Amino acid sequence: QVRLDESGGGLVQAGGSLRLSCIFSGGIFGDHGMGWFRQAPGKEREFVASIKGDAGGLYYEDSVTGRFSISRDNKKDMLILQMNDLKTEDTGIYYCSGRRDGWVGAETNRPENFESWGQGTQVTVSS
Repeated sequence: QVRLDESGGGLVQAGGSLRLSCIFSGGIFGDHGMGWFRQAPGKEREFVASIKGDAGGLYYEDSVTGRFSISRDNKKDMLILQMNDLKTEDTGIYYCSGRRDGWVGAETNRPENFESWGQGTQVTVSS
């Protein structure tokens, strides 16, 4: 079965940067649409960014547009989230996720449309 392992979280000051990575195994990475979601204490898991299986389409939640960049390396089976100009509101557990359908779009960027999940990595942004 598909396994996803996130890393790269940590504690940073507002305005700083972090680079999250996710290693994919147990399937054909290029056939999967991939996404990042996050969950803050007391809140529901929310969409952050997604990318098509062939990297031909990128999607972002409005609050991170211009600050975050999602990318993938299908030769390394790796998903990346580069986060710049971090804000305290970005604090939460970040999850790598995948869907067997390689297509992603505004209508699919919800947790229920992604079948595989990592265990999450904590991102804490201090003021």
